[in-house]
Order: sequence, then C-alpha cells, then structure tokens
Amino acid sequence: MATGTTIYETATFAGGCFWCTEAIFRELRGVESVTSGYSGGTIEHPTYRQVTSGTSGHAEAVQIIFDPAIVTFEQLVEVFFLTHDPTQLDRQDHDVGLQYRSAIFYHDNDQLAVAVRVMARLEFAHVFPQPVVTKLLPFTAFYPAERARQQFYEKNADASYCRVVIDPKVAAFRKRFARLLSPP
Repeated sequence: MATGTTIYETATFAGGCFWCTEAIFRELRGVESVTSGYSGGTIEHPTYRQVTSGTSGHAEAVQIIFDPAIVTFEQLVEVFFLTHDPTQLDRQDHDVGLQYRSAIFYHDNDQLAVAVRVMARLEFAHVFPQPVVTKLLPFTAFYPAERARQQFYEKNADASYCRVVIDPKVAAFRKRFARLLSPP
C-alpha cells in the first residue's frame, strides 16, 4: 500500500483478545492504522458471535498498516511476543479457545523468516518459562470486526474490562517500549 512516497506494509497478529492487542499497537510510532478483526478460519465475513463461539476457526486478530522506514516488522514481532503470553496454547488469561490463540499470519517469506528469527532468539534467551506455542501461519484473509468492536479501549477507557485487563498491559508495554512510542 502506498500513499504519496510512503510505502506501507501489513502485519497480522493474533494474541488473545483483540482489544488488548489493538490498544498496544495503536501507540507505536510508524503505525498508520490498527484494525481489530478475524483471521485464520474457514467462514467468510464472520461475526463476533461466530468467532467467540469457537466454531469459525478464526482467531481474534489485528491487522496493522505500518511504515517500515519508521518501525520495522521485526520490532512489531518483538512487541507482539513481549505483550502477551505466547506460551499459552489456545488461550490468553481467562479467554480460552482457538479464537484466542497466539499466531502470526505472515504475508510473505520475509515476514516468516523474521518471525522465526525473533521467536528463536527469545527462546534461546529463555525469556519465557515455557516453550513458545505461537503458530506461524500463511496469511489468507482478514475480516474486520464490526464497528462497535473497533477502538474499544479508546472509546471505553472507563469500562471495568479496560481498567482491570487492558490498562495494566498498556502500562507495562509503555514502560518496556518507550523508545518506540508515538509522541503524545
């Protein structure tokens, strides 16, 4: 995707609840947009209800449009791995099921190579107490979630879910990745 002289790239990640993942990636310098949606399943244009029922095969995911001259895919993968628990199979915290799996839907062989390299580096460094179970899957399709599901954290910052679940994740992210944040 190109706008003027900027050539944007796309990344698609599933790291549990898309509201948490979306809130984090929106704050990165070089990220043009983050869309919550669904990827990795068999139903075309699934609904939130179909995905959360666990029968669609889709994961809650985010699609990130970014400027690789400002933030690299490798930096995005590092943020992805270090802001959720990639050692939990088909779950994140209290969200359980295939729809909450950890996955990188790579768009080309370069993205696959970067994901493999970052994953291996983190495992070699014993960053996680258990083996990483994140799936590396070829990108096939992404379906944006319904409008009410977009920018949930921004629109509902005072909701108890945001305060109890998302706020701590965003705070930890800001501390760890301060160098990559967009200016306020």
